[in-house]
Amino acid sequence: MIRKIVIIPLALIFFILPHGLSEAQQQVVAVQSIRIVPYEKTISSFQKTCSAEITRLVVSELKGADVTERIRQINPDIVLAVGMEALSRVKALKKIPIVYLMVLNPHSILSGEENITGVSMNIPPEKQLHIFREALADLKTLGLVYDPAKTGYLVEKAQDAAKKVGITLMARQVRRSMDVPLAIKDMRGKIDAFWMLPDLTVVTPETVEFLLLFSLENTIPILAFAEKYVEFGALMSIGIDSFDLGVQAGEMANSILSGRDITDVPRVDARKPVLSINLKVAGKMGIRIDEKIIRKARVIK
Repeated sequence: MIRKIVIIPLALIFFILPHGLSEAQQQVVAVQSIRIVPYEKTISSFQKTCSAEITRLVVSELKGADVTERIRQINPDIVLAVGMEALSRVKALKKIPIVYLMVLNPHSILSGEENITGVSMNIPPEKQLHIFREALADLKTLGLVYDPAKTGYLVEKAQDAAKKVGITLMARQVRRSMDVPLAIKDMRGKIDAFWMLPDLTVVTPETVEFLLLFSLENTIPILAFAEKYVEFGALMSIGIDSFDLGVQAGEMANSILSGRDITDVPRVDARKPVLSINLKVAGKMGIRIDEKIIRKARVIK
């Protein structure tokens, strides 16, 4: 008896095999500390940009479980750390690529880890200074207070950028919040505006209250990093677009998932600034802002 041998075309074999056997789905574990709107927004845009399957871990909902152990059990291709606390929790992982976003000053908690990259919440200083100069034509001297351990690297960049745009930067170092008011007082009559950096030593409820009062009493406008300070009384802020931040991180993740080594994917700043202006404060201080700038901004009256 002669048996017939049936030859099945290779393409048909792939068609009839279960999908999971033909091509494994790449995985990303997104770790966030809590569920808040900015985090949800960035994760949503990340999901729309990144081609991988996303598993989410919310630290506040894990009831004390070891986050790194849960990640090792899942064994993802990439970990997405959303926020400072999330990055602090996962940075001990050395063998899995980590991409962070929604982190202010990541340099303050990182120390050269080769498996970590991401997008900070900082807008490049040169871009900010160009916007400040465009909005305030008479701006010549800009004051700021900073803690070298928190934002020293950012101030170095700002000093280089200030030279390029023709602005004198008067920077005062502090290492304790209680020293901030004295450093600000020392700038009275010497600066045209004050630049509030996202520095955890400098920016506290007490120092912000003092700075706002100092600003009004001395007609020195505050240039801040978040819109909420414009609502409190700062003249303007340059913040980030949280949706675009997620897109940036998604593009980085896609690059890594496609085979690019994470060491070739450099850490970057947020690329899309969001300008907010308080026209009431501008009016009180007698500051005229060009209509072209106002059209680009979120206006608070």
